[in-house]
This record gives sequence, structure tokens and C-alpha cells, in this order.
Amino acid sequence: MIEAPRIGPGEADVRAALAAIPDPELPVLSIVDLGIVHDVRVDADGIEVAILPTFVGCPALDAIRAAIAERLERRFDRPVRVRTTFEVPWTSDRISPAGIAALRDAGIAPPGTAEDTRCPFCASANVVMDSAFGPTQCRMLFYCRACRQPFEAMKSV
Repeated sequence: MIEAPRIGPGEADVRAALAAIPDPELPVLSIVDLGIVHDVRVDADGIEVAILPTFVGCPALDAIRAAIAERLERRFDRPVRVRTTFEVPWTSDRISPAGIAALRDAGIAPPGTAEDTRCPFCASANVVMDSAFGPTQCRMLFYCRACRQPFEAMKSV
């Protein structure tokens, strides 16, 4: 049986393009590594991407939707619809292993409980939370007593 040639992008093509879009609040992570891309559908009418907000009321959602639409429309020359869904909740478990490594490399502790938080610079557990409120809704501020470095940590959800 001969398979008909595919016209236009497939889901894997779209996901690869999405992997190049950085999260506006955590630019060391792509939106794919952050785990917010929930569903991708490609058909004759265009491309639809469903994203999961990390927090209700996340101020970066408009920027993320715009970045997705712009990149995919430019790359594939097709109509793009980006929708936010709460079909399943986003949790920090959705962050990919590459995403966790990128966070550590950027000096941001990956998600965990405050008791499990380790310094991303020296790996010490001798840390103290300075504030449960960081520069964004998804981060907290810590201080390492071992290497004396302040650092941010992702909140677990």
C-alpha cells in the first residue's frame, strides 16, 4: 500500500517549532520543556494548540499565545488558533528533565517542597526561604547559608 504524501506540517513538525519558543518569565525554558503545551492538532483548516496555564491569571499567557501564533503562522503559512484549557491541571511534574537541568544551570532551584529545596549553585540543603513571593507567581526567593547566594526556586503545583 502506498501512503499518500502529506501536505503541510504534521503534529511533530508543530511541536518541534513550539520547542523553540521560550517562556517569557523563564526564558531558559521552552514552553514545551515547561510542559504547558497540552494538545496540538493539525488539519486542513489550520493548526490548533491548547496550552495549560501554570497559574490561574498568569500574566504571561497573552505573550505566550501571541508567540505561538506568530511563530507557527510564519513557519507554516497556515491559520493558527491558540486556546487556553483547564482540561487537566498543569503541575510542576510536567517540566521535562531538560527543563529541570536548564533551571539549575540558570541558578533557579527546580520545583519541590521548601524542605527539599537545594541551592542550585552548591547543592547544599542549608537554605532558608526569604519570601514565598518571587518576581513571578511561580517562584519563591531563597538564601543559601552554605555559599551565601540568594536564589529563586520554582513553586510546586
